[in-house]
Amino acid sequence: MIKIAVIPIDNRPICYDLINDILSIDNNIKLYMPNIKYLGDLTTQSNINKIFEFLENLENMDFIIVSLDTVAYGGLIPSRRVEDDFETIKERIKKFKNIIQTKTNKILAFSSVMRISNNNINEEEKPYWSQWGKRIFDWSYYLHKSEVEKSYNCVINKVPENILEDYIKTRKRNFEINKIYLDWAKEGFFDTLIFSKDDCAEFGLNVKEANELQKIINENNIKQTFIKTGADEIPLGLITRALSKNQNIKINPVFLEKNSTNLISKYEDISIYDCVKGQILLAGCNINKNDFDLEMIINNFKNEQGDLVLGDIINANKNKISLPLKNYFIADVNNANGSDLSFIETIFKKTDKNFFGYCAYNTSANTIGCALFCAVVKFLAAKNNSYNELAFKKIQFIRFLDDWAYQAIIRKFIREKNPDFIQALTEKENDLNKYAEQISKFLNFYPKKISYSLPWNRSFEIRIKIN
Repeated sequence: MIKIAVIPIDNRPICYDLINDILSIDNNIKLYMPNIKYLGDLTTQSNINKIFEFLENLENMDFIIVSLDTVAYGGLIPSRRVEDDFETIKERIKKFKNIIQTKTNKILAFSSVMRISNNNINEEEKPYWSQWGKRIFDWSYYLHKSEVEKSYNCVINKVPENILEDYIKTRKRNFEINKIYLDWAKEGFFDTLIFSKDDCAEFGLNVKEANELQKIINENNIKQTFIKTGADEIPLGLITRALSKNQNIKINPVFLEKNSTNLISKYEDISIYDCVKGQILLAGCNINKNDFDLEMIINNFKNEQGDLVLGDIINANKNKISLPLKNYFIADVNNANGSDLSFIETIFKKTDKNFFGYCAYNTSANTIGCALFCAVVKFLAAKNNSYNELAFKKIQFIRFLDDWAYQAIIRKFIREKNPDFIQALTEKENDLNKYAEQISKFLNFYPKKISYSLPWNRSFEIRIKIN
């Protein structure tokens, strides 16, 4: 029995439910996570003392995967909001280190490089972001650009001094905490350490900080420490990495738009090819186009990635696609925030034991990391005779119902009903159930009961529970 403990980012379904559901595919894995009620949400930070209690009660774990933002600040969103000073957080993470190092010698951890969103939406930021967010982004962007290109004599600051001081203070605190993690990595404390960066532009203080962290990594030759574009999929990649170690799992990535692999997805700063390559390597797998265990079908975009929820571009792959005979799984990234509707038609026409999973969740990195996690867990479970087929069908049922029915079709209606999201979801339950019937036929999986909720009272994430 493999014993894995996970400290998630927060209580969202993609960060909590998904991990439990995918690991249930392998009957030889026992998962330990804190009670969901102790994890933070959109407005509340995690109960760090309860998480420390959870860690103290663990015994002899094979692996522990940790969101360092959760133990330091109470979660990813609180990392941008909480007012705790550097010394308070430093003492907190020292306590965490003393606890966890007695539980396992395989600690795979990740910490965020604080993002800078290019808008005035303060849903996940400090209150002043609603007025000054875009200007803070512009100030950060051109300040860094001027340093890199040495082409600007000055940067005009249009943000009030007290707000800018607070913003810089928070960034500096988080950056200094990340440097402490690098010291720990130098000591060999981590099996793997990831610094994640999401919502990246070409320039900005977040990009500058990531470059500085990379410089420290290079100068000190710190092993197994990486900077990756992405966020929510990082723990999924680290769990996959822990399970696939010494397994030499070979993956053949197949892009449906072969001439467009150099294009960059929305919300990311690297090409779709580099995104795929990076996620495969993070997962501890190898790329092999000839002798491979799993084939990854990437439904990538031809010209520009669409965004279904924003309605920027609606891409649909109308090509005739023949799915492979060998073990395959699908990362559908033609659009951000949901499935390619035409491509789903192709998938639903074929069902067989060679299908190892599908995902079209949010960003390209989110989708690829999630799809890889599910496929590798199923592959290893089948190899070790510990495969739970019902668990695999359950997670695929949820992914299709979430990524296709909800994200690509229903969510736009929910979003337009702001702020009456929950009432809007109730109005659409019958529609969701009709799509569920189609998914059931495809998977030959028929839940007795399905319930839907919006755990953060917004349209972005839906929690789907099935009996």
